[in-house]
This record gives sequence, structure tokens and C-alpha cells, in this order.
Amino acid sequence: METHLTDITRVIQLSVAPAFLLVAMGTLINILAARLARIVDRRRVVQERLCTLSGEDVAEQQERAQLIRRGNLIYFAILFAVLGALLICLVVAAAFLGALLSIELAEVVAGLFVLTMVSMVIAWSLFLWEVYLAVWAGTHNRR
Repeated sequence: METHLTDITRVIQLSVAPAFLLVAMGTLINILAARLARIVDRRRVVQERLCTLSGEDVAEQQERAQLIRRGNLIYFAILFAVLGALLICLVVAAAFLGALLSIELAEVVAGLFVLTMVSMVIAWSLFLWEVYLAVWAGTHNRR
């Protein structure tokens, strides 16, 4: 089994684009984790307030429900962002294995890349939905 240096060099050149995509997904995961931390902190404050109130405070319960919903959206956005990052790693690994073992893996690489894009679209869409809910809550839940 003979591996050509030019084939490996070409695969390295082609793996630069997925590497930048991996950096973008890492940045998104960082942003999502920060938003999730803020939601969790706010939810704790609201939960403590609900525990100290003697009666049922509808506004506090609505805010808590909204925070839970936003937290779930961010959680699933993180899930799909991490899945996308893992798929990007598999794209690069499959490209290298194909070149190293002289196996035609173009369809596998293409399929993994399509799954990566689908995962990214879902992650970004969930992020956008959560931002919309946060803005909506900030403008419509005035006491």
C-alpha cells in the first residue's frame, strides 16, 4: 500500500476549510454555554423568590416557565452544535483515511458534510429562537 505525499498534502489543504468551520462551531458553543449559564443563574433567583413568596405570583411563575423553555432551547442548540463539531472531525478523519488507505470515501465525506450543515442549521435556528424569546420577554413582560 503506497501513500503518495502529494495526496496527503492535498488532503491537508482540503481540511483547512473544515478546521475553520470547527473554530466557528467552538465559538458558537462558547456563546451558547454563556447564555445557558445566565439563564440558569436567573432561574435560581426567580426560584428563590417563588419559595419566599407566600402566595402564587403568576408573573414569577411565567418568568420561570419562560426561563425553562429558553434553557431547553439552548441545551438542544448546544447538543446540535457539538454534534456538528464531531461530524466535522469525522469529515477530516474520513478524508485522511481515504487518502492514506487509497479508499474512495467521497460519498461518505459528502454525507458527513451534509449532516454537519444540517446540524449547524438546527443549532443556529435554536439559538435564534432563544434570542427571539429573550427579546420578546424583555419587551412584553413589564410589571
